[in-house]
Amino acid sequence: MSNAVREAGHGLVLWDDLWWETGDWPRLSDYSVIFHGSLGNAARVHSDLPWRPGAFCQTRAFYCTAWYPGASQWILNTPWRATTVRELVESTLEVVSCIGSPDSVFVRPDSPLKPFAGRVLPSSAISLDALDFGFYYEDKNLPIVIAPARVVSREWRYVVVSRQVVAGSAYAADGRTALPDQPTGEPWMYATEVASALESPEQVYVMDVCQTEDSLRLLELNPFSGADLYGCDPKAVVEGVSGLAIRRLEA
Repeated sequence: MSNAVREAGHGLVLWDDLWWETGDWPRLSDYSVIFHGSLGNAARVHSDLPWRPGAFCQTRAFYCTAWYPGASQWILNTPWRATTVRELVESTLEVVSCIGSPDSVFVRPDSPLKPFAGRVLPSSAISLDALDFGFYYEDKNLPIVIAPARVVSREWRYVVVSRQVVAGSAYAADGRTALPDQPTGEPWMYATEVASALESPEQVYVMDVCQTEDSLRLLELNPFSGADLYGCDPKAVVEGVSGLAIRRLEA
């Protein structure tokens, strides 16, 4: 990304976490500024710093409960149920019955900041320990989403700008190794179709698509500024995202 930014003629400033302590971040008020780095920093840049656009990380728009209802025809995780860690652990049979009482369930935080990693659990083995309570978070009322477990064989990530896919990459779910992808391929075309029809959570975001036993499905949406871009073409990403940011600055 750094080389692509420089080659496009843009300035590049390397982030320093000490700025949170000192308040000495670059002011850059006369420039269009786009942060890309850790998800936690992206969220803080979006909410706390005066840069514009700053970070494409409008966290609330990426909660599953915010975008799942409008994406019901595409999402992998269906049927789904919003609940809490406490409710799922204390009333497992009742909660799991709402999604058809599958033998195994997929559980993930509602929040895109992901205080714990999504995982597949046997419905008979759901516990606080199995959900990493006390290790990554301390709130038993943490909002989560559950759905029947599905088999996923392949995954892809796409960068979406103003409802258009500008770059994409396949990746191996195990190890997250980047793999090549082509704009003429079926997954890219599927992502293009979904992106053009789906109500965008933000002008720039990343979309994950997966291959199930019988079809392509929408896996999840995430904020661009805190997302790993795997093998996405950095020049295409810089061109698409910076072009939007400049247009916003000039508007």
